Amino acid sequence: MFGNDRDKLRHQYRQAWTLYTQGQALDPLQRQISQVLIDHPEYQALVQNETSLEREFLPELGEANPYLHMGLHLAIRDQVKTDRPVGIQALFQKALIKHRGDAHKAEHDMIDCLAENLWQAQRDGTEPDDQGYLNCVSRLTNSVKKN
Repeated sequence: MFGNDRDKLRHQYRQAWTLYTQGQALDPLQRQISQVLIDHPEYQALVQNETSLEREFLPELGEANPYLHMGLHLAIRDQVKTDRPVGIQALFQKALIKHRGDAHKAEHDMIDCLAENLWQAQRDGTEPDDQGYLNCVSRLTNSVKKN
């Protein structure tokens, strides 16, 4: 969305949510962001709070970064929509949703695979491993059960 500019990215979340809550027209990206926030009511107050836009979320203190989490949801939704990497759409639609019964829960299952794949690529200075990612998601389809 905005490359590596964390502040612009976080402001985009805030702007999208503000427009949504005011009933104003949204562009396609703002609709996507708003839907992720609808799915995560625990983050709604966070994106409305101006001071949270600059906050650091430290994993070593047990803090999850909600902006990263929402961004991974957006990435997965885009992957499924465009079927990139090829095969992810079928795994998501036919396997994960069938097993989980809910697209949002299926996305949560996939987030760990995507985050791990991106972390390894960044650590190694390589492109993400599409086949490794697909294999990870495929293994999920064999291990998850409906709640």
